[in-house]
Amino acid sequence: MKVIPRHLATRIERALGTSRVVNIVGPRQAGKTTLVKDLIDTARYITLDDDAMRAALEVDPYGQLLLLAEDARNTGLPIVIDEVQRLPEITFALKRIVDADHRPGQYVFTGSSDIFTTGKAYDSLAGRVMTLTLRPLSVAEIAEQAPCRLLDAVEEHPQDCLDALPKPVPYLRADVIDLIVRGGFPEIRKLDDRDRVHRYMSYLDSIVERDVSPIAEVRKPDMMRRLIDQMAVRTSEELSIAALCNVLGARKETVNDYIDILSRLGIVHRLGAWKSSGGKREIRASKLHFLDTGCATSLRGEDRDSFGPGADPAALGHLLESFVFVELEKSLSYLGKRWRLYHWRQEAREIDIVAEAPGRLLALFEMKCAATVSADDFRHINWFLSEGPGKSYRGTGFVVYLGEDMLSFGAGRIALPLSALWSFAI
Repeated sequence: MKVIPRHLATRIERALGTSRVVNIVGPRQAGKTTLVKDLIDTARYITLDDDAMRAALEVDPYGQLLLLAEDARNTGLPIVIDEVQRLPEITFALKRIVDADHRPGQYVFTGSSDIFTTGKAYDSLAGRVMTLTLRPLSVAEIAEQAPCRLLDAVEEHPQDCLDALPKPVPYLRADVIDLIVRGGFPEIRKLDDRDRVHRYMSYLDSIVERDVSPIAEVRKPDMMRRLIDQMAVRTSEELSIAALCNVLGARKETVNDYIDILSRLGIVHRLGAWKSSGGKREIRASKLHFLDTGCATSLRGEDRDSFGPGADPAALGHLLESFVFVELEKSLSYLGKRWRLYHWRQEAREIDIVAEAPGRLLALFEMKCAATVSADDFRHINWFLSEGPGKSYRGTGFVVYLGEDMLSFGAGRIALPLSALWSFAI
């Protein structure tokens, strides 16, 4: 089976040369173990899914890690510990070892959550660990293209980045729907519709049963599972905790805690609201995004036929917005500047995604589930940057649509074909 090259590989290689511990975090089935085994020659590979190994480390974490460290010192290769989130208590023993030996690249950890930020960890190992996040496959990885550097182009040419963008690769509306419903999990996305739905159901059951407990105690796992279903239905909507409480029959604190846990496990993301200095009427609620649209559509009972002629365009619109958000979020680690993503709404005006970089630089994104764009589609972007809260900022406004041509609608206003997100050549 062909292994799809992952963009994170080069960052892992650099981290091995500079950090004593490299910690790779990402949702189960995102491809962490495959990436590490393909990329790194190891002195020893162990998994904490092995009950005997986990029991030995529980009894004597320092002694066991020290033995592994001696093997690594002799070979010059790192030790890989998989599913490390299952034993966060080893962090203190690890600190003793790497504080006595400053060599980079001693350990590689992989896990579905970051053990160094959990309350059960004895030490954060600040300054000794490089933590990297592996999401499910981006479309650029599936297409074997370079990471999306759209925001780099905005940084270099904030008022006129059209010529700095690559020619979008050709695609069809059916291609977009297929990408959305398949998602990015390497093994699951290749399955047919029925098997994929069953696999995602099983996948989420295993998340609740196995990956939640190292982070926090959950007294009502069935409620968390129903919450996941509700969040899939509500992807790209403003988050209403009250509405979720009403549907689930849960307390506000419980729902908030469960969403935080699922965020740490890479299932959902709370997208904060962008705030201007004087916008008193701006909506401050977060927007919810499911971090894999294939998983979301499976939970919603949707497949490619669900978005054919006569289907509700709003359903595809919400999924398209989450799809674009996720692709932009996956690109952030590979950009020249540190960009942050938000959403914004003030009464009837709304910007789906607001990307902000240092130096008062913005990129605004609106989504349109159509093959055509008109000047009127830029009305909220135009107001935002000329009269509204972004008037003192530099930046570009994009309407992302399902057509093939990249079009200019004035300085800093671009109709962006969706395939531009995976058109950057390696």
